[in-house]
Amino acid sequence: MIHIDLGRMNTLKVEKEVDFGYYLDGGPTYGRILLPHGEVRHEGKLRRGEEVECFIYLDQEERLVATMQRPFAQVGQFAYLEVAWVNQYGAFLKWGLMKDLFVPFREQKMRMEVGQRYIVYVMLDEESYRIMATAKVERYLLNTASALREDRRRMPRYKVGDEVSCLVQQKTDLGFKVIVDQQYGGVIYDTQVFRELHTGDTLQAYIQQVRPDGKLDLMLQRPGQDAVKDFSDILLDYLRTNNGYTVLCDKSPAEDIYATFGVSKKVFKKAVGDLYKRRLIEISEEGLTLL
Repeated sequence: MIHIDLGRMNTLKVEKEVDFGYYLDGGPTYGRILLPHGEVRHEGKLRRGEEVECFIYLDQEERLVATMQRPFAQVGQFAYLEVAWVNQYGAFLKWGLMKDLFVPFREQKMRMEVGQRYIVYVMLDEESYRIMATAKVERYLLNTASALREDRRRMPRYKVGDEVSCLVQQKTDLGFKVIVDQQYGGVIYDTQVFRELHTGDTLQAYIQQVRPDGKLDLMLQRPGQDAVKDFSDILLDYLRTNNGYTVLCDKSPAEDIYATFGVSKKVFKKAVGDLYKRRLIEISEEGLTLL
């Protein structure tokens, strides 16, 4: 039995070629699905029986159609997308396909403007079964109070120190709200931020704690001594491959340290101290020298 996820990447077999493209086998439930020639990303012709990965959506006549282009986000995912145009019904976002992604006015927190970018969630409209987006993303996070009241199994199962992927949602008085692993809401507090962050940034972070209410606190660096040990080795390798010297020291600006090594000044200073105690480096006002 062939199952098709509308609004997501699917793997289907080529049934036959026609003048305007290829028909893909959707099985008895979905029938033939057209993959137009203009939507094929492939060197040479597709062969009958060949499996192709393609995105499935509805055309203007509400028929299933395929493309081998991959959108910036699929149904069930969050993304930071730019508004291409607006009409009397809503806004249309650029999402990597020829057909733009619709956001009706009812799903906008504020009226979207052409050229501006917004965090949205891609979904299927329950009434029309069409793919659309909403800017009211909080209702689709699994660890909101209402979601956890409905099903406690949605409680995040992370451990302290787990590495996660984050999408920066917005700046707040406390820090930055982020979307964790395309599922959960979290916060990176200002005290944990040592470099510039902006809405729409994607980055790796680490779990600082999972609160009893399901909220996630995150930090930008691996916690505890692991981060220092890992970076001590990196700093040592750096010195070995750079003539045994760096002008950076514990008095250098945090921005310069991050630009070179991608770590906070706190981790840098601890690693310097570790290497100094092991008598591997010499510290001076001019920088660090490998012994």
